[in-house]
Amino acid sequence: MSQEPRNSAPQTRVKQLRLVVQVEDFDTALAFYRDVLGLPERAAFEGEDDARVAILDAGQATLELANPAQTKMIDAIEADRQPSARIRVAFEVDDSSETTAALVENGAALVAAPTETPWRSINSRLHAPADLEVTLFQELEPASTRQAQSGRSVRQMR
Repeated sequence: MSQEPRNSAPQTRVKQLRLVVQVEDFDTALAFYRDVLGLPERAAFEGEDDARVAILDAGQATLELANPAQTKMIDAIEADRQPSARIRVAFEVDDSSETTAALVENGAALVAAPTETPWRSINSRLHAPADLEVTLFQELEPASTRQAQSGRSVRQMR
């Protein structure tokens, strides 16, 4: 399979990213992510034998790929060197501190309190219902400002 040149825009084939999580306590997980975190319910379906699914809208979806060195650096900054799970779900929120407190009050276990990162966001880490490791992040500056300060270019989506 050939790779496209990095400076050309790839043809978009994917229309949506869905993270599908099997949960034992469906009602608790649904209340936590929909009602506390605030992910609007886009659709819900029920079937035989109490089969249930809810599709929650999480805004823009991205797939973040990080090598072990990057993950270790993030863990050092965001979680006081506590290693993260292989898969971690990150949500951008308006207020990391307020949202972290609300999630902890509603069943999440705090791993690392909100802290400002070198890339100008406030991040916290939690263990949440559905056995998910969650990062909350609040951007403090627009992406263009963060890129200019870092001295590194970031390829933009086209």
